[in-house]
Amino acid sequence: MNFRAINHTIGMIILLEMGFMLPSLVWCWVDRDAPTAAAFGVSLLIMGLCAGLFLLVGRRARDSIFAPEGFVTVAMSWIVLSLLGCLPFYISGQIPSYIDALFEVVSGFTTTGASILADPAQMSRGLLFWRSATHWLGGMGILVFMLAILPARQGGTLHLMRAESPGPTVSKLTPRLRQTSKILYAIYLALTLACILFLLVGGMPLFDSLCTAFGTAGTGGFGIKADSMASYSPYLQWVVTVFMALFGVNFSVYYLLLLRKVGLAVKDEEVRLYFLILLVAGALIAWDIRDLIPDLSERIRHAYFQVSSIMTTTGFSTVDFDLWPAFSKAILLCLMAVGACAGSTGGGLKVIRLLLMVKSLRRAIRRTLRPSSVQLVRVNGKVVEDDVLHNVSAYLVAYVLILFGSFVVVSLDELSLESNISAVFSCFNNIGPGFDAVGPMVNYDCYSDLSKLVLTLDMLLGRLEIFPLLALASRHSWSRRL
Repeated sequence: MNFRAINHTIGMIILLEMGFMLPSLVWCWVDRDAPTAAAFGVSLLIMGLCAGLFLLVGRRARDSIFAPEGFVTVAMSWIVLSLLGCLPFYISGQIPSYIDALFEVVSGFTTTGASILADPAQMSRGLLFWRSATHWLGGMGILVFMLAILPARQGGTLHLMRAESPGPTVSKLTPRLRQTSKILYAIYLALTLACILFLLVGGMPLFDSLCTAFGTAGTGGFGIKADSMASYSPYLQWVVTVFMALFGVNFSVYYLLLLRKVGLAVKDEEVRLYFLILLVAGALIAWDIRDLIPDLSERIRHAYFQVSSIMTTTGFSTVDFDLWPAFSKAILLCLMAVGACAGSTGGGLKVIRLLLMVKSLRRAIRRTLRPSSVQLVRVNGKVVEDDVLHNVSAYLVAYVLILFGSFVVVSLDELSLESNISAVFSCFNNIGPGFDAVGPMVNYDCYSDLSKLVLTLDMLLGRLEIFPLLALASRHSWSRRL
């Protein structure tokens, strides 16, 4: 195990986190908020010392990074990021419990959007900005950002990128992965700026526009108001609806569009299924809530906002959908599991896995009927290797086991069955709001510290797609000598 390389990478990641924390001080200065600025100052000092320690231990690191180091580096980086990123909340006293502060910042970095705050508007703007910035940083992945802006190592870039990026596969947009990282972040930044511009045009204040755009881009959903997006105009709600859907698309499709390969982009099976599910689910919910919201345009707006929010795992809300009929809530629960496209900033199982499961099931049925025939699974005209299908199956097994285990522990708090199931489901799929006690207009403060720690771990497992964190517990990850 190349421990020096791991420590060096973690040290660089902490420095990047410090850089992203600095803009929050601007809002402290604008508001003349000395206590919050002091909390950030102390936090930055502690983070600087930790970064120096990691870099000192990792000096003269060899470039070689293989799969074990890739998984361990990503898992450790996200854990350290979270442990340090929550310090401003805790030191400022605005979230007096360290576990609550950790829950909040992990929810931010993993783009979950679950919160323990009853009214975010009571928090200082400096902390609110940092809280929303964690969404943007975690959306595409901080290691991908590091690969885009820092000199690349001679080896291991692909292992780092695969370990952090969501989805069953990571493809190269260009022959060089550093160039791929730059393209991904350029697209990410361009869409974010476009979202900010459309929000500003609609009359949303600058601070609100920045925080909302960060939450939309990262598909995180941290609101800066207690009612999330409910108090904003229909125009602003439609803007967020559209951009949530756009950020749920595989970013490689946007690259194809930039290359003017419109035919390939339009024919992408995952994206076509993604939009089909989104359109059908929105139509079904709009029909189901006709008695609750008589006005057609308002009904369509709320239905598609919530479908886009839940399917992309953003978690914004315009209404209390916990009051909707059981059929609508069942659709939303299914969308929580499906999630967005691989290669997007969204969470969940991913549409590509659903597509592969359906095609694998169809192949199994055909093999049963014709045992001697050769049946291949194809996506976008390309044959999917059996190793990929086996990895999808293994992921599903781990997914179900973790859900069951988490549900059992969380149930010790004796909240309703609906609350516990939706809380675990929502945190593991990086969505945020659930039903009943954790509905869109309430928060997660009702849970004990033990349950909050379990849900925090679920958020990390869901964002990193299980295996990097499981690698930390495997002796095989630590036994390789380099």
